[in-house]
Amino acid sequence: MPADANLYARFRARFQARLDAPCFIAPDGAIVTYAALDDWSARFAAALRARGVGADDRVVVQVGKSTLAIALYLACLRVGAIYTPLNTAYTEAETAYFLADAAPALFIAERKSAAPSAVEMLQTAFWAEALAAAPDQALAPRTGEDVAAIVYTSGTTGRSKGAMLTIGNLASNAETLVSLWGFTADDVLLHALPIFHVHGLFVALHCALLSACTTIFHPAFDAAALRADLKRATVLMGVPTFYTRLLALPAFGAEDCLTMRLFISGSAPLLAETHREFEARTGHRILERYGMSEAGMITSNPLDGARVPGTVGYPLPGVSLRIVDDAGRALPPGEPGVIQIKGPNVFKGYWRMPEKTAQEFTRDGYFITGDVGVAEPDGRISIVGRAKDLIISGGYNIYPKEIEDVLDAVEGVAESAVIGAPHPDFGEAPVALVTLRPGAAASLEALAAAVAEKLARFKHPKRILIVEELPRNAMGKVQKAALRERYRDLLAE
Repeated sequence: MPADANLYARFRARFQARLDAPCFIAPDGAIVTYAALDDWSARFAAALRARGVGADDRVVVQVGKSTLAIALYLACLRVGAIYTPLNTAYTEAETAYFLADAAPALFIAERKSAAPSAVEMLQTAFWAEALAAAPDQALAPRTGEDVAAIVYTSGTTGRSKGAMLTIGNLASNAETLVSLWGFTADDVLLHALPIFHVHGLFVALHCALLSACTTIFHPAFDAAALRADLKRATVLMGVPTFYTRLLALPAFGAEDCLTMRLFISGSAPLLAETHREFEARTGHRILERYGMSEAGMITSNPLDGARVPGTVGYPLPGVSLRIVDDAGRALPPGEPGVIQIKGPNVFKGYWRMPEKTAQEFTRDGYFITGDVGVAEPDGRISIVGRAKDLIISGGYNIYPKEIEDVLDAVEGVAESAVIGAPHPDFGEAPVALVTLRPGAAASLEALAAAVAEKLARFKHPKRILIVEELPRNAMGKVQKAALRERYRDLLAE
């Protein structure tokens, strides 16, 4: 097995000529060069090996965002360990499940648990141990089929599943994105995403490392701080919340974006209205793309060409995408159906769940994403929603996004979420939750009238509620499972 298949070797080959260049810049101006990151990752690798961590061992990491946390990730790549990041917001009970499932050789935590396991180590102690170690430059020999990371899905429809991402999955996706989005060493990436997630770690930072560019590394998202640093950046990757909160700053506009070449949005649907308002304020059209934990990026609007609001663009080079009905038959353009994909970016399977893995792939090797999409005749994709969010009311299929698009277009509406609630006559029926823009007003009558004008009667929500906010996960996605639970008895009477 050649050592050059090691993903860290691929990164280092790209930044080797720029060791003195800034890799990370903190908002306060502190700089970490590529040479420093290379040294840190070698010291972290030594510390891992000293604790007996080797190829294919799981290292579960539940720490805050920092450049040392990135060094730890790169160290795992060096030694061939399987990096397994966890959200720091998880409770002890949730974390206990992940630890039992992953069975790690080492668990590095930001804070001590009430009942620490034998492999648990406090972050501060490991940081000190690693930085005091002599650098170990050895790279474990790896192949493209070896697992580099396990990323746990959110588990909103049941038990969380660990998606096994191989070196080949991560490398192919990153190489494609660097080319597709035009990354070069001259770019400056503005990074305010969490690093326990595919978006912040594997999409954003892999693009930066492969292009040997500089990253302005924010510890968390803050709209005002982000706006200030736009003036020295060229690329921003964010979730829709980034853009809505920038737009909420009254003075934000084109003058803030003079050095920017690209704004990218993902991890949750970007409202078409946000896309249009952002262009009107800044002159930039946000590039929306579509991905998931099991496959990294799947589609993207073009760097050069039309970026159509409400769409996620075209399948990436090398990715085969088809839209099928419930029987698995391919659907023509314009017909909504479940998206299935195949390509070098698609994960190896779910950790320790061979039966679930088999269920999620077709006989001819396509992964069933569970997302519902529509294709244009030219292949451009729009996401309608999740298959699990489909509402079947009185025998009719209702796609929530169709109703949400109508409600979102009503003046004063910030965002809506449509769910299915149990109904005594129809089995289930749509319920709409609507949030308003600050200082705006919209009547229930106006919302109902908009739906009545645009949609067939069977699609009309049985109830429309104006709410303060919608529940979201760490990446900004509306948690419809929580809404379904909260409003399950709304239509019972």
